[in-house]
Amino acid sequence: MSETFITRFVALDDLPQLISLYELLSSNDLPIDLASAQHHLAQLTAIPNCHIFGGWVDGTLVSSCTQFILPNLTRQGRPYALIENVVTDQAHRQQGFAKQLLNAATAYAFDHECYKVMLMTGMSDEGTLAFYKSAGFEQTKTGFQIRNIPARGQS
Repeated sequence: MSETFITRFVALDDLPQLISLYELLSSNDLPIDLASAQHHLAQLTAIPNCHIFGGWVDGTLVSSCTQFILPNLTRQGRPYALIENVVTDQAHRQQGFAKQLLNAATAYAFDHECYKVMLMTGMSDEGTLAFYKSAGFEQTKTGFQIRNIPARGQS
């Protein structure tokens, strides 16, 4: 039996589920309280073309990613999109839900004239990299970062 997967933008009422889902991203992060999360979501949604995409099965948020569409002065001024915080509930992995969510985010970006969609992952295991490739992403760039907090899995 196939479960129905619905994608839409995350709303304020979805925050408790989103906070729980984000706990899967980094086990060494301290949890965020609901009031702080509400404040930060308000800041995010105030940014033009910033969306948190969510994927639901039977009313439960099972997958999410955040997308920023950024203005640009190259490529004839066409914007580009950046996807961050991709996460799927462990019980719903390998069922195609995250791929559907990334497809929806990518389609949204291309509908908004983005010339490319980028994402970076801190994961280096072959399964994760194969997943992103199967979702249509190519590993063609080298990423660099400077962090102010430890990376996932580091203390």
